[in-house]
Amino acid sequence: MADVSHWANLGETTFVAGIRVLFWIWRWFGRLPFRLVLVPVVVVHWATNRVARHASADYLRRWRLLGVGPGGGSVAVVKHFLSFGETILDKLVSFSGHYPYGLMEFQNVEMMIERIQSGRGGIIVTSHVGCLELCQVASGRRSGFRMTVLTHTRHAERFNRLLSRVANGASEGIRLLQVTELGPSIAETLKSRVDAGEFIAIAGDRVPVGPSTRTLEIPFLGEPAVFPQGPYLLALLMRCPVFMMTCMRQRSGRHRVSFDLIADLSAVPRDRRGTAISAAASRFVSLLEDKLRETPLEWFNFFPFWRRP
Repeated sequence: MADVSHWANLGETTFVAGIRVLFWIWRWFGRLPFRLVLVPVVVVHWATNRVARHASADYLRRWRLLGVGPGGGSVAVVKHFLSFGETILDKLVSFSGHYPYGLMEFQNVEMMIERIQSGRGGIIVTSHVGCLELCQVASGRRSGFRMTVLTHTRHAERFNRLLSRVANGASEGIRLLQVTELGPSIAETLKSRVDAGEFIAIAGDRVPVGPSTRTLEIPFLGEPAVFPQGPYLLALLMRCPVFMMTCMRQRSGRHRVSFDLIADLSAVPRDRRGTAISAAASRFVSLLEDKLRETPLEWFNFFPFWRRP
């Protein structure tokens, strides 16, 4: 039996045929009918996916202890799953080019525009929060912005093929690069791209796929959890700053694209690298908590996040 404590061992649970039907319902009838059909789909998912159900309940319980969140019990978990279903639709809508760009809000975007205009790249740390695909599409509309997104897509190949099928040229300037381990050859390729003014996007809330000691335990929602060192090691290697990028649905239904500076690792002495990595990772986790406090149902890590892999 696969070890479900590691996200990559869960396999692909996405029923792509069903997603295509839901997308078709949205295209022809709008979001309200989509939501009505989504409810029974989510209830079935809640009943049959024990790992995701328990992971959601554990996550929401931690927010309740902090006085935040939609409450407890099965209803709260179903709400969490419904939020994920809405986000899946947002992914498809954004890649198909149908998302109204005017519904997007931008925060701290001037910082990134200045970086782009200077011809200097950097590392962008993302997370499985909100609609990252919409964030990519929005970034692709900025002239001169180029980004390589590091992915581990083998666990979601069918869904990614569906995204590619509905894509309508909305993400020009965005490249996906499949990686399982950041070896020397990949690191050299990425460094050349950053030196040429490109940004490298890498998830900061998923530990490496293979055996690795490059992780840190950092308090998150009241208990230590394991986070990767990879984004910050890359930034040290490439001598560049690290930014955080999120795209989260607001209560109004709009999406907010936010950028935050995590750390500038362009000139860190060798004897302070360990401290700098730890500080940068802790800053990322702190920012993640702050953003989720506003919209806790936008968290989409449906595996035992606090269990050490």
